[in-house]
Amino acid sequence: MLALFAGGALWAQDAPDAIGGKKRIVVLGDSITAGYGLDPQEAYPALLQKKVDAASLPYTVTNAGVSGDTTAGGLRRVAWALAKGADVLVVALGGNDGLRGIPPEQTEKNLSGIIDKAREKNPAIKIVIAAMQMPDNMGEEFTTKFKGLFAKVATEKKAALVPFLLEGVGGIESLNQQDRIHPNVEGQTKVAENVWKVLKPEL
Repeated sequence: MLALFAGGALWAQDAPDAIGGKKRIVVLGDSITAGYGLDPQEAYPALLQKKVDAASLPYTVTNAGVSGDTTAGGLRRVAWALAKGADVLVVALGGNDGLRGIPPEQTEKNLSGIIDKAREKNPAIKIVIAAMQMPDNMGEEFTTKFKGLFAKVATEKKAALVPFLLEGVGGIESLNQQDRIHPNVEGQTKVAENVWKVLKPEL
């Protein structure tokens, strides 16, 4: 399954490799995960699938990225995203929370809720949290609290942590689209590498 966002609606597309009783990795995210401005096959979840296949691991990756989504949105739809079951959940949400000035405490609460709901569906599910960071113009107190919340949740919930989803990509013009927010093809490749470093040991 490859979940895509088009015309304001989430729809599902069967991936040809999503057969054969493979285990499922669901990536719950926002526009970066959805591959905003790019072909879905250029988004990092599709690139993770290639890494999984190259490593001969029995997993299929489902892209559950929705442009503009927040942790609150993720909390509302995580049960739907996991409706077909999942063995691993990658949570790549929070960037839109920060940009909207949502209190870090609320983002932290929502992330914890997402993990709790996932474990209600499958107590053995493995969780990977991909952390985000905010630009300095959001204010030192806010950026510090925001940066720290992801590690706090990962520690409390015993989840694996990608220290920064956009490490080596954020703020680098050549790796982003013209809006300077969303990774281009090369940037998505780097994002996939950032996630894979943490995801692979979990598999």
